[in-house]
Amino acid sequence: MAQPERNERQRLRPAPLLFEPSAAVADPEHFFDLESMDDPKELLARATELTLAFRAATDRAVEYQAIAAAQLADPGRFDRLTMADIAERAEWTEDYAKLMVEFGRSLLGGART
Repeated sequence: MAQPERNERQRLRPAPLLFEPSAAVADPEHFFDLESMDDPKELLARATELTLAFRAATDRAVEYQAIAAAQLADPGRFDRLTMADIAERAEWTEDYAKLMVEFGRSLLGGART
């Protein structure tokens, strides 16, 4: 992930993701109250905020996945996992696990071997 791209996303400050009440989640038509908006301008604005928030949340979650994968693969750990083990736990391919470990190491401040 390019650093300037990440800084650009951070400046956008998308709308916070709030958990919906369990009653609303039970209704399959309910989605962050978007279905109740009548004004298309308001609907577009709120849907766009949510889209940006979900993208930012996804990016952050992927970074945390990568950090965790790098930590689990750290040769200094007595309980270190193999790439195959990490891939299985995360439901990734082994090649993708290797990429994520490398990415996680870069996020942690340098490659650990």
